[in-house]
Amino acid sequence: MIPAEILEQFGASQKVLKKGEILFQETEEARFYYQIITGEVKMLNWNSEGKEFIQGIFTDGQSFGEPALFGRFPYPASVIASRQTLLYKLSFDQLMELLKYNFEIHLSFTEILSRRLQYKAMIMKEISNHDAEHQITTLMKYLKRQAAVKGPFEVKLTRQNIADMTGLRVETVIRTIKAMVQQHKLIMKDRKVYLP
Repeated sequence: MIPAEILEQFGASQKVLKKGEILFQETEEARFYYQIITGEVKMLNWNSEGKEFIQGIFTDGQSFGEPALFGRFPYPASVIASRQTLLYKLSFDQLMELLKYNFEIHLSFTEILSRRLQYKAMIMKEISNHDAEHQITTLMKYLKRQAAVKGPFEVKLTRQNIADMTGLRVETVIRTIKAMVQQHKLIMKDRKVYLP
């Protein structure tokens, strides 16, 4: 998102997260901009029974947590490293200074935040109105569009990730994907799932 040299010019530091390490928790004050160099984090909430609901998965080059930072409200979800992750960390004041001198980056944020709002609206509609197959298909098609892939798209989410992102039970996801493969709506190759 923001080029490394610009982040460093404005004082960004690097931080390493071990797999399973929590970067910040839901309700914590948003004070920093984070951008992944390498690795992966998931933004999630836990319900009262301890079930995860994944708000998003972020990987190399992506940033996360900006709505709370720009809106000056507490984080609405927690962030945990899915694997070892190296990221940039920049304070809110430094980020504002950076954006003041880099209008094109400011515009990019507007576009990214708009896409995230679109995703949230889509997921809310799917969870409340449609069956499991439709929810899973919509999520996969969204990811394929985001990746700008023309041919078959490898869905790099685990069945548990899909369950956590749609609010479905993992058993339902497994059963639905199996049925979709049998109906040739999905392709299974070497235990990997592809959306044609």
